[in-house]
Amino acid sequence: QEKVVESGGGSVQPGGSLKLECVVSGNEFNFYTLTWHRQAPGKQRELVATITSGRTITYADSVKDRFTIFRNNARKTVYLEMNNLKPEDTAVYYCNADHRIYGNHWGQGTQVTVSA
Repeated sequence: QEKVVESGGGSVQPGGSLKLECVVSGNEFNFYTLTWHRQAPGKQRELVATITSGRTITYADSVKDRFTIFRNNARKTVYLEMNNLKPEDTAVYYCNADHRIYGNHWGQGTQVTVSA
């Protein structure tokens, strides 16, 4: 049974940094497409960053040049490094792991709050 667990959220001031981690248990981590999403209060969940099994990476325009997604297959972990955080980055951040055989799995989310 695959399980997705995020960590690393917290509260920071504008301009600060945080690094989120997401561990995906189960088989064939190398073949998962991994994505980070976020949902702010009263808003729809939005895709923030994607990294495929072949390490193709895409970002939402709102986070380009500030956020970095990367994966460590040996540790079954995907990371989201967030720099120059802005108040509008405040949201619950969710990790998603998608595999063509083992299915699609969400984590429980981790809160990121950016305020002065």
